[in-house]
Amino acid sequence: MVTIDKILDEITQLDMDSRDMLIEILNKRRIEERRNEIADNARKTKKDFDAGKLKSYSAKEAIKKLNKKP
Repeated sequence: MVTIDKILDEITQLDMDSRDMLIEILNKRRIEERRNEIADNARKTKKDFDAGKLKSYSAKEAIKKLNKKP
């Protein structure tokens, strides 16, 4: 089983340029994962809206609803 400690031990054996490249790659992958999560959420929300599961509000109504205390 791979542990974070094992991974960190391997990373410390890399030169600084390789570590910087690894950080950049990981950051870009995380950004892409987040974009995919947002896109998936948008598709699901649109599907629910098209199916009539969600109600649309004007901006004024939405703000009023958001400001209501639970």
